Amino acid sequence: MKLEPYWLDSAPRFSSASSVPIEGKVDVAIVGGGFTGLSAARTLAKAGASVAVLESGRVVGEASGRNGGHCNNGLAHDLGSLAASIGIERASALYRAFDAGVDTVEALVASEGIDCDFIRTGKIKLAAKPAHFAKLQKSAELLQATVEPDLAVVKPDEIRNEIGSNGFHGGLVFPRGAHMHMGRFGVGLAEAAARAGAAIHENAAVTGLERLAGQAHRVVTMRGTLEAGQVLLATGASRQGPFSWLRRRIVPVGSFIIATEPLSAELAASIMPTRRTATTTMNIGNYFRLTPDNRLIFGGRARFALSSPTSDAKSGAILKARMLELFPQLSGTGIDYCWGGLVDMTADRLPRAGERDGVFYALGYSGHGTQMSVHMGQIMARVMGGDAAANPLAGLDWPVVPGHFGPPWFLPFVGMYYRYQDWRH
Repeated sequence: MKLEPYWLDSAPRFSSASSVPIEGKVDVAIVGGGFTGLSAARTLAKAGASVAVLESGRVVGEASGRNGGHCNNGLAHDLGSLAASIGIERASALYRAFDAGVDTVEALVASEGIDCDFIRTGKIKLAAKPAHFAKLQKSAELLQATVEPDLAVVKPDEIRNEIGSNGFHGGLVFPRGAHMHMGRFGVGLAEAAARAGAAIHENAAVTGLERLAGQAHRVVTMRGTLEAGQVLLATGASRQGPFSWLRRRIVPVGSFIIATEPLSAELAASIMPTRRTATTTMNIGNYFRLTPDNRLIFGGRARFALSSPTSDAKSGAILKARMLELFPQLSGTGIDYCWGGLVDMTADRLPRAGERDGVFYALGYSGHGTQMSVHMGQIMARVMGGDAAANPLAGLDWPVVPGHFGPPWFLPFVGMYYRYQDWRH
């Protein structure tokens, strides 16, 4: 079993990393070489800007290349609950922004010819308890009347048509969901940004950021210093660099994933005949999908801990046990990959994008980042060009997370709370 992401191990390496010194002046410096940063770099470079992407490791080496391979529309919230706090009009607009995100990914894959197995399979949200199905039905009424007219309710006696497991009690099918190979998409996006003229620097962690006279910034990296007219922070849950203002508002939460060996066609069909992406209704739930070569990619919170080889292996054992509980027909199936990553979680699980003290940012995707990161990269390129109205996240208040100053010491207590909620409800 390899303790590394399947997506990165099975993708080609990015071949166009810049080898020139990091020095001089650029129009835009982008901190972070994940989907947000690369999408913004491509858009800005195609518009004629000189762009430097500063990535501390390898492109898409963190959250963008360490997720479950889903590219789904829909919010992390129940639409009705969110509407109760911010109004149905704003909640619906945010929902549609996630729809637009999937469309953005699909259009980019087509226009750049990225070979990443992008497929609109739809997503199914699975009721993990009988009582959860009643809540899903109520949620479906509002969704169908507002933002998801084609949403389908799968009744408990029909669920085996979708999932070969006795562990679920109905569900909702969101037809606009998709999945793809995250590593191949990320490398393809990086190559597209480089073709457009962006200089992409790997192993170039940012260690200093200083505002100069006017709008310019001095950006200090491990490989040199440059001056940038604008700066975009696309760092996700990064714990490196001089970004304490963001870190007080972002909680890095570990999420863990295993990938099985390739299954036979018959076995794959027995567990996921419709080959959708799947999520469950538990707070500490699971998400899973099949790959084109019939591996089951199975993930979840598993443990409220940060990722490391030791932590990933412990979480992988928990995930395997849960996978076999749901799909006992996989008994004897080998696990080829096990990995973890950090989710950049905000307190309300809504992403944030905007500008502060002359520095632009887009992050906090809270586990729903694939489509929104790519979309917001393009959006922030427009915002930085003067189109402030393009930002669908503008105006969202973003207070600090109480008691959060550095490492998330409170995660075990959060885990205890959510386990209690899952047991109780």
